[in-house]
Amino acid sequence: MDMDSWTSSPQQMGYPPIDFRAELNDEQYAAVTAPEGPALVLAGAGSGKTRTLTYRVAYLLEQGVHPGNILLLTFTNKAAREMLARVEELTGVQRRAFWGGTFHSIGQRMLRMHGEPIGIKSNYTIMDQSDAESLLTTVIRSKDALFLKDKNNPKAKVISNTLSLARNTCQSIEDSVNQFSPYFHEYIPDFEKFAEGYKERKKIQQVADYDDLLVYWLEILKTQEQVAKYYQDRFQHILVDEYQDTNKIQAQIIDLIGSRNQIMAVGDDAQSIYSWRGANYENILHFPDNHEGTEMYRIETNYRSTPEILSFANDIINQFDSGHGFHKELRPVRDSHIAPMMIQAMDGREEASVVIRRIQALLEEGRSLSDITVLYRAHYQAVDLQMELTRQHMPFQITSGVQFFEQAHIKDLVAQIKFAYNSNDSRAFHRFCGLLPKVGEKTAEKIFMTAYEEAQTTGEHIADMFLTKPVIAKVPKGARDHWESLAATIQSIVKAATSESPSEVVALAVEGWYADFIKTLYPNYLQRMDDLQSLIGFAQRFTDLQELLSQLVLMNSETSQKSIDPDEDQLRLTTVHQAKGLEFPVVFLLGCSEGLFPLKRAIDRGDLDEERRLFYVAVTRAMDELYMTSPRMTQFGGNTNFMNPSRFIQRVNPDLYEVVRLKRYSSW
Repeated sequence: MDMDSWTSSPQQMGYPPIDFRAELNDEQYAAVTAPEGPALVLAGAGSGKTRTLTYRVAYLLEQGVHPGNILLLTFTNKAAREMLARVEELTGVQRRAFWGGTFHSIGQRMLRMHGEPIGIKSNYTIMDQSDAESLLTTVIRSKDALFLKDKNNPKAKVISNTLSLARNTCQSIEDSVNQFSPYFHEYIPDFEKFAEGYKERKKIQQVADYDDLLVYWLEILKTQEQVAKYYQDRFQHILVDEYQDTNKIQAQIIDLIGSRNQIMAVGDDAQSIYSWRGANYENILHFPDNHEGTEMYRIETNYRSTPEILSFANDIINQFDSGHGFHKELRPVRDSHIAPMMIQAMDGREEASVVIRRIQALLEEGRSLSDITVLYRAHYQAVDLQMELTRQHMPFQITSGVQFFEQAHIKDLVAQIKFAYNSNDSRAFHRFCGLLPKVGEKTAEKIFMTAYEEAQTTGEHIADMFLTKPVIAKVPKGARDHWESLAATIQSIVKAATSESPSEVVALAVEGWYADFIKTLYPNYLQRMDDLQSLIGFAQRFTDLQELLSQLVLMNSETSQKSIDPDEDQLRLTTVHQAKGLEFPVVFLLGCSEGLFPLKRAIDRGDLDEERRLFYVAVTRAMDELYMTSPRMTQFGGNTNFMNPSRFIQRVNPDLYEVVRLKRYSSW
């Protein structure tokens, strides 16, 4: 549909008018029918944000606004499709008539049309993450042939993530590294050199990575005055969903094309939880300051949760100091039900047992497994529950990743321990040896067989042969530095396996070669180190290394054979981050203890605001029932830590939740 073929409104096209007054509540109606000018719509959890945005578009069409004059920006293609499909259903206006989609999808469209002046031809191609990392690797090698061969240097994937975060936060590489990954401070000159070479190589090859779609879109608007003016004139109304999740680049783009104050930003500052990927919480807080004449609309009637859950949630989010967020008060429309419950357990095993007993009681009450979701702050906090669910053959799926013991870094570490226990286990050897650069299956087998033959000749342990000349000769030159460190770690694990406790053996593996290896390999290495530290605590339950390894193998065998049937009634396990935007009749929130939620890292940094928002997001996923479990102790990194309930619960009015005493409840 072009601009000239637009008749003026859906009604003139034969569609009946929409009774906005009847179909919306007072708060939604005020936002949907807002006059022109900048508007900030604070849409609380479960308040009908998507409905409000959808009806806003429909309302503008009824006012005679051409669909091509409306820009709808979302954070997922699914959200854009759903909204525009609903608009089409309401009004009959086909979704392709709108400019709607994610920031990146609109950015690539802009770049194809207007990229020539900044050196991007219309037939440029977009690289996926793998292609981008491959090109960056080529650039790094051209700038410094030895950089990636040094075992202590970060790998291309980590460098790519570091450069991306700097771009999305509009910071220099130096400032970004100092803020997010200070352990890479010494590499700042290298990163800057690689970034410049990477940028040049992309221009030569006429390719763009994901970040370029935003960076170049902003550059077009800043350097091409006529282009900026065209879109300022064209987009009479700009609607931005999830505004609290915008980064600095996205906020600047919105301001440049919406310079005539036709922006409606919709979001909830209390659900800003993505600073780790560049989202800037201050964008929504300062929207009224940056857009003169902003009208604010609050949508706080909640259709999702019971009054008891909302009272608890309101008390959590309003723990913020003044100036750290907009005050909000979610109001219920549903009938009363039971209060949120906080259950203290002795440790993770009792926590898992309590949760499963309550789930079984809920099933007896008529609930299905698909009604129930278990949330947690970090993957390792669900280990005991995964084990117990597997033992009891209760079907579950993890929607935020793979099972704990199936994660690559866990398998890598366990392989080292398996080999230390049984030096004939060539598959375990292949697993960790194959991590080294230039070492594939065949090379790993040659190294193993050479060490094995040397051990047969000398009568010594195979690990003691790792640093002999015949074995080192089989190790590719690019892997020899790694090999020396790995060999020393394996030798220490072998010695400990015969005399030390299982937890001490695991600790040697965690603190050895692999700790440095994952630091340079994974952008989220801190989270992976938390997983590995938790594995030390898990090992403390065993007195025999064979027993520990047997349990790990059995867990992997049982879970890996389990196929996920999408139609099967299953319990869902997921992190809080992955649950944002979803809702569930019954929610169990694990690890509601100091050091677990909020995480100890956040406590140490004094960075608790986002942890509180995450806790709020978790609580507001629950529709009918909310259960929060708080273990009193945890074994982490070889230490037994005694914990109090989370500060986020302790600061809530105690009248708003029930503390469950396990012995009083037969259903527990």
